[in-house]
Amino acid sequence: MGKEGGPPPELQVDPSFRRIMVYLFVGSRGGQNRVRIVETLRTEPSNPNKLSEKLNLDYKTIQHHLKMLEENGVIIPNEKGAYGAVFFLTPYFEKYFESVKAMWAKFGQS
Repeated sequence: MGKEGGPPPELQVDPSFRRIMVYLFVGSRGGQNRVRIVETLRTEPSNPNKLSEKLNLDYKTIQHHLKMLEENGVIIPNEKGAYGAVFFLTPYFEKYFESVKAMWAKFGQS
């Protein structure tokens, strides 16, 4: 355990990473959809079409959110720019997933 009952140092989220996560998932429109996408990808890496069907969201909406998540280091495709590429969580995001999930709960996003 870290200082005063907080997370251990290796699981403390970098402040700039935290700001990006707040913006992506809490501070902007579409945050709830991005939460749903990330939770889905955590258990089942998928392509945009599968995500669209599974989450009952428009394909273009999924593409928009995937682009934002990729640009901010949350997800990576198995083949950059390929049609039907499968998306996965990045190792960095996966490492801090529980901290980010706690942030979602704190702000009522999950």
